[in-house]
Amino acid sequence: MLGAAWHAEESPWGGRQPDYLTFIDRWDAGWYERIFDGGYPTTIPRNENGTAQPNQWAFYPVFPLLARGLSAITGLGWPAAGAIVATAAGLGAALMIYVLFKNFASPGTALWGVAFFAMFPISPVLQVPYAESLGVFFLAAALHFLIRGNYWASLPMVVLLCLSRPAGVPFAAVVLLHLLLRWQKRQPFPARDVVAGTVLLLASGVMAFAWMLIAWWVTGERTAYTDTETAWRGSELVLFKPWFDAGVDLVGPLWGPVLPVLFVGLAALYLNSRAVRLIGLELRIWCAMYMLYLLAVLHPQSSTFRMLLPLFPLALAAAFISRSRAYRWSVLVMFTLLQVVWVVWLWQFSAISTGQAWPP
Repeated sequence: MLGAAWHAEESPWGGRQPDYLTFIDRWDAGWYERIFDGGYPTTIPRNENGTAQPNQWAFYPVFPLLARGLSAITGLGWPAAGAIVATAAGLGAALMIYVLFKNFASPGTALWGVAFFAMFPISPVLQVPYAESLGVFFLAAALHFLIRGNYWASLPMVVLLCLSRPAGVPFAAVVLLHLLLRWQKRQPFPARDVVAGTVLLLASGVMAFAWMLIAWWVTGERTAYTDTETAWRGSELVLFKPWFDAGVDLVGPLWGPVLPVLFVGLAALYLNSRAVRLIGLELRIWCAMYMLYLLAVLHPQSSTFRMLLPLFPLALAAAFISRSRAYRWSVLVMFTLLQVVWVVWLWQFSAISTGQAWPP
């Protein structure tokens, strides 16, 4: 990050060669800073034809609220407070992932899985004022408690997850399938667990749409959240369509529509591979549901790499592929080099033909 900052030109967030905290306070971090300073607007800003403009409602509240709390206690401003919260959450996520992975692997293999997560090519985002590290921490905790059957402990983690990152829909699907599978197994399913699991399922379903409802309540506009989310893409949300459009843009109209289908096929094969089967059914279901969620709602662009971070259970699968230290260290070296590529390629500001820039 410091090396990239040394080569940075002037940008909307600062002048040439900014210091570290200024350099990492870009793109989404700038929106969180607006929330930190002034909260959320009570009306959705729109242009003359009524189209929503980018605004704070696309960004969830837990991360900036924690930064505000740290600031109130220490007197730190946004750049330092945001970076400290993000980095501390990244450490917490790594520790929580280790606990989660030990449900399926020896401590040594679990630690290698954490190493793969921590050195993943986009892992530098865990230190910048984005909500990724916080979301991963709550997700890992919620999955751990769900797998252990501690549904009441999973409940607050799900609530905080759904107010940190948009991951409620795939998680609710995981809870539903977990409960159905447990119900079908010929194992004890005490009434207290049935009640707790049902409450968790209902809460997950409600929280999946909670931020959308809050935006509606505050602004008085039913489509406040969805209009805001689609403001960056410049078109209405049509499920699955952006991936087919991206395929056409990449390889043309003949083979373009085949790319998403090929992606789904390859993902299905990988999720059924020997190494992935070793991570447990719930983690496999989470990865499948999250991939399906991204396929349904995500507009593929440069931020897609960052959106893959919640697929961290596959880091354990990567550790299961081989016990060879040469293999495992080679993966870490490769990831380290790709970190440099990601930071230099996407963290630098460079305008593109549309007048915007590639966001990390």
